[in-house]
Amino acid sequence: MNRTTLSLIAGAAALAAVTGFAALEGPAEAGTAPARAAAQLPVERTTLVCPAPSDSDIADTSYTSFTPVTNGTGADGKAELSSATQQSDGGADNSASKGKSKGKDKDKKKADKPALQPKEPGKPVTGDTSGGDAPALIGTAEGKFAPGWTMQQTTEVAAGAGRGLLGMDCTAPDTEFWFPGASTAAGRSDYVHLTNPDDSAAVVDIQLYGKDGAVKSEVGEGITVGPRSSEPVLLSTLGDTRQEDVTVHVTVRSGRVGAAVQALDEKIGGDWLAAAADPASSLVLPGIPKDATSVRLIAFTAADADTDLKVQLASPTGLITPAGHETVHLKGGMTTGVDLGDLTRGEAGSLVLSQGQAAVPVVAAVRVTRGKGGKQETAFIPASGPIGTRATSADNSAKGSTLSLTAPTATAQVRVTASAGSEGGTAQSKTYTIKAGTTQDIDPPRPSGLKGSYALTVERLSGGPVYG
Repeated sequence: MNRTTLSLIAGAAALAAVTGFAALEGPAEAGTAPARAAAQLPVERTTLVCPAPSDSDIADTSYTSFTPVTNGTGADGKAELSSATQQSDGGADNSASKGKSKGKDKDKKKADKPALQPKEPGKPVTGDTSGGDAPALIGTAEGKFAPGWTMQQTTEVAAGAGRGLLGMDCTAPDTEFWFPGASTAAGRSDYVHLTNPDDSAAVVDIQLYGKDGAVKSEVGEGITVGPRSSEPVLLSTLGDTRQEDVTVHVTVRSGRVGAAVQALDEKIGGDWLAAAADPASSLVLPGIPKDATSVRLIAFTAADADTDLKVQLASPTGLITPAGHETVHLKGGMTTGVDLGDLTRGEAGSLVLSQGQAAVPVVAAVRVTRGKGGKQETAFIPASGPIGTRATSADNSAKGSTLSLTAPTATAQVRVTASAGSEGGTAQSKTYTIKAGTTQDIDPPRPSGLKGSYALTVERLSGGPVYG
């Protein structure tokens, strides 16, 4: 399943990129016209899962739900976000997931009351919670609420391991996920959160790949995630040696789950690592902030053959090749990490990775650091797929946000719409042109008379693929 993200470089404190995506259809193949006989019908049901946000007692978490208005959906429908059981009886014996199930009994009591209930498409709905016992959430949208439904989860932790602003989109359940950029190094506590939205148990395998290949472990095999429950699995329990860079491969034997990696660093804070786009011969990693002080690329191929990745930066003026980092050599079955330094040098940028004729499928992500000393923050940007019909970032404040978009191969035109505010305001739209080979930091429109938060929706109108 291709996952597309919409990168936002928000506010003063956030490093990057809380992302939101809602696709109604994929872009047509180049040179082909859409088939007239194939009617495009709105999605009728959408399921999303949000992992437990934090176990810190000083964590503050906000949730934002948004569905863009879609023609042809009818008048009926509903959306609801409810608590999952933090750890199910069926998963209680998973040795790798022990030690992070605080609040189990409280979560069961909360499960009867919906955490969030959107009222109408086109207007965000928000909710919040505090403390370390907030549960994982399972959401379902039907009818007019289903097409493009986006849920955004943002957690602020003021101090301690994993401090900072941890933001992510609640994800659709699936059967396979890749997470390049995780770590089992000393000082890092990375958990993969597995959330099962269904009424039957799911069985999951987790395989780690480090610098020397597959990490041998039986602990990651056959992990049971009970019905409508969530399991956090500490990655360092899945191997005997600590490694700075690992790629996590999650596969589901039966059922389906949502998956996300929570990376908690004792020194430079924490963030969520979303699943990367499916393995491909060329990749785009959009939205690297212009004030990044360091960028680390982590890439992996499961192929038996080695490959060389051509590294380019889509800057505001076009594609450039970073001096000293023209190529990165990947060994088959092994994770490779490369420090690219202050890659953007004060300008917005996106990484574009490609290969020669003997190409192999690759997954990749970057770890971005901004600031210095005790004010450092870190974030992860995985490779993503192009925006299809539209993409949405659900949670934006009156302070504004910077929207980062790139068109690596051909010039494209997009329309950006700011929704009505959660407490009032009128939607506004504006059209932008993204030139071929560039990344543009856009100051998007804001609702007139804004009260509360608002959503931004990007629609690709014409031209080449757009990433954001």
